Amino acid sequence: MDPFAALFAHVTPKARTFFTGKLCKTVQYPDVGHLHFLKEGELTLVQNGQNDVRFNEPTLLFFPRGRVHSFAADSERGADLVCATVELGGAEGNPIGRGLPELVVLPLASHPGLAPICDLLLDEAFSERGGRQEALDRLFDYLLILIVRHVVENGGIATGVLAGLADPRLAKALTAIHETPKKSWTLDDLASIAGMSRTRFAEHFRTRIGQTPIDYLTVWRMTIARQLLARGNPVKSVALQVGYQSAAAFSRVFSRVTGEAPRNSNDAGLKKG
Repeated sequence: MDPFAALFAHVTPKARTFFTGKLCKTVQYPDVGHLHFLKEGELTLVQNGQNDVRFNEPTLLFFPRGRVHSFAADSERGADLVCATVELGGAEGNPIGRGLPELVVLPLASHPGLAPICDLLLDEAFSERGGRQEALDRLFDYLLILIVRHVVENGGIATGVLAGLADPRLAKALTAIHETPKKSWTLDDLASIAGMSRTRFAEHFRTRIGQTPIDYLTVWRMTIARQLLARGNPVKSVALQVGYQSAAAFSRVFSRVTGEAPRNSNDAGLKKG
């Protein structure tokens, strides 16, 4: 069983490379997800309300959900950087982004398993070969998955869906929800899949995930629904695909969870026009 398969099928992390080269000044980055790779040189990370942190060895710095930050580099020596913006679901409420720490710092010396992909990234970043942008973006996409996997496997997350996927019993129930969100899951069904008593499962799920199993199921359904609506699917069709027999029932839940009425991209375009 791959506990990430169904999750990534709906909320695949995506990256877009925007800088490769030597940084020789102070630069501020906006409140969106970022993944930076320091190749060499010395770099100081500046964040409001936090102590400055200096890096002087190859290091990955990952801001999953977005946080305003700055890098200060020596004007003469500079720092060789490769930087990408990161999208972890944004409006769809990607549970991956919600489950990660504010900042993940991974020095390559302590995480040699990441070195091969970083070598490929650098080879592309500091070359001028055809297809460079696409190659960099796809390498960053893969690197994002490796980072998420690493954080989960090393127990770096205490609560949230990624913490649940690191738990062998909860992972079975979560995978079932992710794979078949339209099914009318009950607490007993999910507890049975996890191999736990109903009471113990409900307590353990809430402690580990931060939500009840049924609440998580509802939020996951709305995550998928927002994606389907964004692709232009009719509300009635979306309702059926995420487990509701009527558009009215779906609309009530969607409005309660998201704070807005369900509307597909075609409807939005017509209203805008």
